[in-house]
Amino acid sequence: MRIAIVGTSGAVGQEFLRVLDERNFPIEELVLFGSARSAGTTYTFRDKQYTVKELKQNDDFRDIDIAFVSAGGSVSVEFASTITKHGAIMIDNSSAFRMDKDVPLVVPEVNGEDAKIRPKGIIANPNCSTIQMVVAMNVIEKISHIKRAHVATYQAASGAGAAAMDELVNQFQQLAYNTDVTVEKFVYQLAYNLIPQIDVFTDNGYTKEELKMYNETQKIMHSDVKVSATCIRVPVLRSHSEAIWVETERPVTPEEARAAFAEAEGIILQDNPAEKEYPMPLFVAGSDPVYVGRIREDIANPNGLTFWVVADQIKKGAALNAVQIAEYLIKEKAI
Repeated sequence: MRIAIVGTSGAVGQEFLRVLDERNFPIEELVLFGSARSAGTTYTFRDKQYTVKELKQNDDFRDIDIAFVSAGGSVSVEFASTITKHGAIMIDNSSAFRMDKDVPLVVPEVNGEDAKIRPKGIIANPNCSTIQMVVAMNVIEKISHIKRAHVATYQAASGAGAAAMDELVNQFQQLAYNTDVTVEKFVYQLAYNLIPQIDVFTDNGYTKEELKMYNETQKIMHSDVKVSATCIRVPVLRSHSEAIWVETERPVTPEEARAAFAEAEGIILQDNPAEKEYPMPLFVAGSDPVYVGRIREDIANPNGLTFWVVADQIKKGAALNAVQIAEYLIKEKAI
């Protein structure tokens, strides 16, 4: 494959390089793109040096098969036609095209086949919190249709990018040395704190992040499931956690759920409370799968089941999911 990465210098761009190497993705040619500021920066991939080119409105994508794009929604919108006009498939990590009816929104374990139909040459990578939630919920959906779900997310600093991760580390250091705390990437100090706001608030009191989980879940799962989310930023460096309550058409027992999760693609079952075994972001960071634990009946709902889900936001929540989409297309000869 002839591969391009747009937004190479960011946290997700760097993760693309690591994931492509880890998974031995077939690459004949690699081209790295970035802003004018990052142009000229060099990165090593498979013992070869690559220099970042400035992203411009030209024919640089003429010979590219797949472009992994993670440079922000405005860049995706501005350069989409440039990236795709010669036939390159754009796998976009921003929110710019997720709800476009002509752009498939794909999590390979759930709806990989949707990636085959892409009228605009674009495939959207879902929101990081949505990805890990639907990987887990789809397992229950196969047992009994999920009518509604409630989720509380505990989202790491990584969700706001590399600079946000650095800010959290710096805040802990500043507090340790009793110096002024720098707050730039978050609305408040994150160290020793929780912030019940991710993205901006909308007229109905939900944030855009929370509404993404409602809308994207329905599109990915081809379902009428209604998702009510509260998204919280927590002082964790990497990996998002979610407490999920689902209501199904018929009761699903914890035993049924455990058996299904144990066999599901892309999931690690870690559910042994008696031995204090359950997923935690500290130990999931850097891992590929979605981890599921704390599976139990919802004692407030006779048709309810609740469980705990943790996954690495930069990996499965972004770069890995995009690479898995490309791998699916290669496997299915759909490229």
